[in-house]
Amino acid sequence: MKRIVLVTGATSGFGWEIATTFAKAGDAVIATGRRKERLEELKNSLPEADIFPLVMDVTCKEEVAKAIASLPVAYQAVDILVNNAGLALGLEKAPEASLEDWETMVDTNIKGVLYVTKAVISGMKERKRGYIFNIGSTAGNWPYEGGNVYGATKAFIKQFSLNLRTDLKGTNIRVTNIEPGFAKTDFSLVRFKGDETRADSVYKDTKPLEAADIANVIFTCANFPEHVNVNFLEVMSVRQSYGGLVVEKD
Repeated sequence: MKRIVLVTGATSGFGWEIATTFAKAGDAVIATGRRKERLEELKNSLPEADIFPLVMDVTCKEEVAKAIASLPVAYQAVDILVNNAGLALGLEKAPEASLEDWETMVDTNIKGVLYVTKAVISGMKERKRGYIFNIGSTAGNWPYEGGNVYGATKAFIKQFSLNLRTDLKGTNIRVTNIEPGFAKTDFSLVRFKGDETRADSVYKDTKPLEAADIANVIFTCANFPEHVNVNFLEVMSVRQSYGGLVVEKD
């Protein structure tokens, strides 16, 4: 049966691959993002697929509500929501970090997820079906230098996902927090504000996850039997592992 899948941040990276994976499988995909031309490019890349481009900025509460409310009838009963839109900005330690960057990460990674979830969750509850995927991060579980607010936003997403599960008992709505580790997308390019040399150096001489890996993980979870809920799933490249605790000495 064709499902209606809403993917935020579908203009690149994880979002593009997630939208593509579900569309190729025959599902109807609502692809959202701020860049209209990229959404049109996504739609045109799969001319036989059912992709509905929806331009919206997840950080704007009114814009999200209006965009979701404007969906044609055929796309209103969202079965799967993938809260993918998010970003990291800067890698400075807290005293040197930009407060504006911190606010942007909170607005996108936390408020954006809240706005979109709130816009679709009531319909899922009424229909007694649905699946919400939130894109967290290993940074929400494990700290690293310069990860300050980015990691904190992803820790919020983990706890929000668990609390959603609690609030939604009896509704048949599933919730999964997907926690990717080191992955090659536009993530570092955005974090370093367009510095391609610095972004490329992050992935040099190693093998990170790819966007398609996370898309396949989400698609697999979405196709488990309806009584199966994966609460959270941390996914790393085999080339990434744990650094251990640090003891500072004089």
